[in-house]
Amino acid sequence: MKELLEGSLAVAEIVRLCKPGVISAYPITPQTHIVEELAQIVANGKLNAQFVNVESEHSAASTVLGSVACGVRSYTATSSQGLFLMAEVLYNIAGMRLPVIMTTAARAISAPINIWNDHQDVVSLRDSGWIQFHAEDIQEAVDLHLIAYRLGEDKSIMLPVMVCIDGFILTHGLETVNMPSQEEVDKFLPSYKAPYKLDVTNPLTLGPLVDPEFYTEARFALNETHKEALALIPKITVEFSKVFGRNYNGLIEGYQMKDAERVIVAMGSVCGTVKDVVDELRKKGKKVGLLKITSLRPFPASYIYEALKNIPKVAVIDRALSLGSFAPLAAEIKAVFFGRPKMPKTISSFVVGLGGRDITRESIKEIFRLLTGKEKQGEFIDLKPELLKESYE
Repeated sequence: MKELLEGSLAVAEIVRLCKPGVISAYPITPQTHIVEELAQIVANGKLNAQFVNVESEHSAASTVLGSVACGVRSYTATSSQGLFLMAEVLYNIAGMRLPVIMTTAARAISAPINIWNDHQDVVSLRDSGWIQFHAEDIQEAVDLHLIAYRLGEDKSIMLPVMVCIDGFILTHGLETVNMPSQEEVDKFLPSYKAPYKLDVTNPLTLGPLVDPEFYTEARFALNETHKEALALIPKITVEFSKVFGRNYNGLIEGYQMKDAERVIVAMGSVCGTVKDVVDELRKKGKKVGLLKITSLRPFPASYIYEALKNIPKVAVIDRALSLGSFAPLAAEIKAVFFGRPKMPKTISSFVVGLGGRDITRESIKEIFRLLTGKEKQGEFIDLKPELLKESYE
């Protein structure tokens, strides 16, 4: 059924339809509306679940670690500093192979304090062992939660999944969303039956001390499972399409790529703006395109290689920094071509939209314009030189 919904309320509704037994979260802007709505849903008896109020994000993550370890489908959500406060527990959740699902409303990291959107928080946790999806719009955010539960709880995977949505842009934006029925969700997402769990009648140990004799193998196995997830995601999205009628690759999406000579690579809500600019420039005879990255982890390197190997000029948009080094997504895209027989003539790196600064159509046009024979490295777009002196002082 199509409804006009705020992004946060749409996420809360799809989580309700997934029937988690435990929800625990701590409010933080711009994530608050999601868990506020879920708390109301549980209080009104619309979801048979326990909503656990806690004093911090660290405790919220610890709560859902414990509930999933006991075999109960669980959910949490956070943003920015809250995600960082969870970090210690997030690594444990992944290492213990517990399929927690978490919505992260991507937001800038302090200092200075900033509550608006960029990708610094989620990108910084890319190596935690969590699978990480990035949504372009509210509909995709809804659908990725279903895909996340189905993937994370698959007995061959058993990993936590983070669905990243751009703070305020998607959490507080309004969009017509095709919300599935409970029957459709139940058809796609079976009840969770944990292959292992804490049980007093059948004791086991989760997360034990491991010495150097075994630690490397444990991390190797975790990495291999990410490779298995890379192969499974497209299969799950095919099944998703059969039930809901919406098509996703789940890894990448090419837009106007067939004859493109200049392509932007990006993640998240900015992809909608890029598509609009691509359509405009195409009408003027410009051969431009977009490659959207949906799955940052596992990183779909071979898919990206096939999509970009014959493109002359590539621009990578980052809404995050790796201070003192290269922009993170750009570095990963360049690494795709190491040792490969083909690659673009230039792969340029652009930093945009930090701290919620608008990424306008003109910003995207400027990036396409700057795709010349000379490669750009971490070039800031829409930088305000008049403010730099004040920032230094």
